[in-house]
Amino acid sequence: MARLLSSNTLLKAISTLPAARSSRNVIGPFYQNGLKYSTVPSDPDTHDDFRPTNKVQDSAAVSFKDIVEQDVKENPVMIYMKGVPDFPQCGFSSLAVRVLKHYNIPLSARNILEDPELKSAVKAFSHWPTFPQIFIKGEFVGGSDIILNMHQNGELKEKLKDISGSPKPK
Repeated sequence: MARLLSSNTLLKAISTLPAARSSRNVIGPFYQNGLKYSTVPSDPDTHDDFRPTNKVQDSAAVSFKDIVEQDVKENPVMIYMKGVPDFPQCGFSSLAVRVLKHYNIPLSARNILEDPELKSAVKAFSHWPTFPQIFIKGEFVGGSDIILNMHQNGELKEKLKDISGSPKPK
């Protein structure tokens, strides 16, 4: 029969492991068991495939803030999400896309996983910490929970009525 461990017993057991006894915080390259590890992305021994990259191509004159402002201004429905509408990479993003697709409206999206600077710019623009983030007619509406709630109480249908498209028949 299984025995429940108290939190003290569990912590004592964990503290006996060699990794838990190490008081060394490592920043930069280090060696362990003959292998070199690195915690610094700019380490010259880090292969290019594993270095952070800037996937949003921008000129020196265009900032991520400008990109977000332009996206929100030019697209009636804009969603910043994890993944893309045809392949969401998070359940909340998937839910938001399913709700919005119900209305058969043009949907513009950007994958925030492609660039950490884009993700930060969107958070700064909306003053909202989580994703997905949905903008309708230039206004920040919220995330998947808010969109779902608006759909269920009819507010979303009203907000989207001026945008070409209509609810799909059931």
